[in-house]
Amino acid sequence: MLPLVCRRFKLSTTTLPSVFFHTHRRRRFMASVAPPPKRVGTHNGSFHCDEALGCFMIRLTSKFSDAEIVRTRDPKVLEGLDAVLDVGGEYDPSRDRYDHHQKGFEEVFGHGFKTKLSSAGLVYKHFGKEIIAKELQVDEGHIDVQRLFLAVYKSFMEAIDAVDNGINQYDTDQPPRYVNNTHLSSRVGRLNLDWIDPDQSSEKENEAFQQAMALGGSEFLNVRFLWLRSLRFHAKSWLPARSIVMECLLARWSIDPSGEIMVLNRFCPWKLHLFELEEEMTIDPSIKYVLYQDDRSKSWRVQAVAVAPDRFESRKPLASQWRGLRDDELSTATGIPGCVFVHMSGFIGGNQTYDGALAMAKASLKLS
Repeated sequence: MLPLVCRRFKLSTTTLPSVFFHTHRRRRFMASVAPPPKRVGTHNGSFHCDEALGCFMIRLTSKFSDAEIVRTRDPKVLEGLDAVLDVGGEYDPSRDRYDHHQKGFEEVFGHGFKTKLSSAGLVYKHFGKEIIAKELQVDEGHIDVQRLFLAVYKSFMEAIDAVDNGINQYDTDQPPRYVNNTHLSSRVGRLNLDWIDPDQSSEKENEAFQQAMALGGSEFLNVRFLWLRSLRFHAKSWLPARSIVMECLLARWSIDPSGEIMVLNRFCPWKLHLFELEEEMTIDPSIKYVLYQDDRSKSWRVQAVAVAPDRFESRKPLASQWRGLRDDELSTATGIPGCVFVHMSGFIGGNQTYDGALAMAKASLKLS
């Protein structure tokens, strides 16, 4: 199984004009019998999330397992290393060179993604399947590996690439309504030495980089709250949920002739799966309402589908004349028995029975 966090490093006593890290265990017990570890280079000085995460990920591969990290900008030192990330002005996977700063670099992940890659994205593009396959304990060619490979890029890696390359999240000239400094790239950036810190030594800088690797790596291995908790969660929960949503999506015509109402026969995380499957399967018309049973109250919910995964607006909110009403007042307004509520925004409502919830969805399709 993969480690949950990056192993701690210790400075070596090498005479090279740069700093090497290596593990205590390798140094104390394996140096006399094992071949020297691979060496992976990145630049010294101020660091960003992409090279910290890239260094962490590449050490999870068989080829660079527990590699020493060399931080330098010296071209002669870089030339002799086994892999180089985010420095050197070269992208050549055949030689394990993964920089993205050079003129003419326009590499993207593919599979429909158009965001230019950072060094972390390059490492993930070339080694992500291996890392995921190890975690799942299956071959790289397994269909689940491909699905998770794309899902983790979309939900986690692409943002790292975009931030590092200065790509705005939205096409607009308007200033943002609020500042967000809580994302991973910002948190890694704050680990750099403060300019007022009296200790600006390379040793202190490398200690900070070690923390950045651990932070980026731990979030990669536990993609919690970014894509429904970790690679393990994807395998045990994400894939089964996708299958449920696909099955229910295929059955939509049996629910209502409009094809715009979907019923979950078992509750699961469904929103992102629905958007992806609609695109993959070219669903037209799109789903407007999703029905599911509330496990606690055993009543039924009818939820309006949002216009996009990151938007609050619904494709077709529940009828405006119902919003804010509850219980008998709502049942009278709808002419449907058993109504419980409709939210003020119209994004969700409830009924005591499945038939009642379905009637609310069907009626709302015909109302403004």
